[in-house]
Amino acid sequence: MAAEREVTARDRIAQVEGHPACSPGLTRACRAARVLAETLDPESWPDVAVVLGSGLAGFEDRLAMPRRFPFRELGLPEPTVAGHQGVLVIGRLEHRQVAVLSGRIHLYEGHDPDTACAAVRAMALIGTPWLLLSNAAGGLNPAFQVGDLMVIRDHVNLMGQNPLRGPHIEALGPRFPDMTRAYDPAGRQAFRQAAEALGIALQEGVYLGVLGPSYETPAEIRAFRALGADAVGMSTVPEVIAAHHAGMRVAGVSVITNLAAGISTAILSHEEVKAVGLEAGRRLGDLFQRTLSFLPETPGAHGGQ
Repeated sequence: MAAEREVTARDRIAQVEGHPACSPGLTRACRAARVLAETLDPESWPDVAVVLGSGLAGFEDRLAMPRRFPFRELGLPEPTVAGHQGVLVIGRLEHRQVAVLSGRIHLYEGHDPDTACAAVRAMALIGTPWLLLSNAAGGLNPAFQVGDLMVIRDHVNLMGQNPLRGPHIEALGPRFPDMTRAYDPAGRQAFRQAAEALGIALQEGVYLGVLGPSYETPAEIRAFRALGADAVGMSTVPEVIAAHHAGMRVAGVSVITNLAAGISTAILSHEEVKAVGLEAGRRLGDLFQRTLSFLPETPGAHGGQ
């Protein structure tokens, strides 16, 4: 199975890289995927990738036999936002091969969607079946409190951008992917099972993505609530679209690091986001670790064997 996955990955990388519409961001994804494919034994390729959000670093320290790949060595841009390290760590956890992307690239840093999604697409190109994401988000639901964890049921894309825009490269995925189950039901169930086993309260709701970096106005928050959103943030949506398009199964959790403008009278700041993220880090880490044991195996995965 590992040998078949390697052949498929190398072929897919070559098809994407050789396509005349391959953008600089996709070239970065292909380069990162090739470095990993050439460096790692196929038996140690990850079957779960985890993306860490603002202030939530530290999960990578749980991995056994870790191998670290700074983003710059993979040809990926380094994050410029405080709380994002810019390193990929691959190791063993809960009988799964896990790749932790500690630090993410945001569109508001000036990157195009292909570049912002390059690390996630590199995971897809080497056939990683699962993607688990975390993010820091503002709470819109009046029932939410600062520090709550929310498993994402669906999203609303108000970023004004989409990583699938442009010429179609068939090797990446279909031209018009269905997004009905962008957040895998089995992945959401795994988070719920893990939360119950750990005694962790877990909210569920809709995440709304905006471009940023300015925080939202009270009027915007009222509009977002009318659209059915429970939390708002500046990440995750492009990665989910790109990963789902490429065939990955996706699930995610938001840490409610602040109450959105107009719901709270407090002045919003990134320092508050980092502080709450750090406080929730261990709880979130425990949840993600336990979730690994509840994720169903996917054809092509070799975790637990």
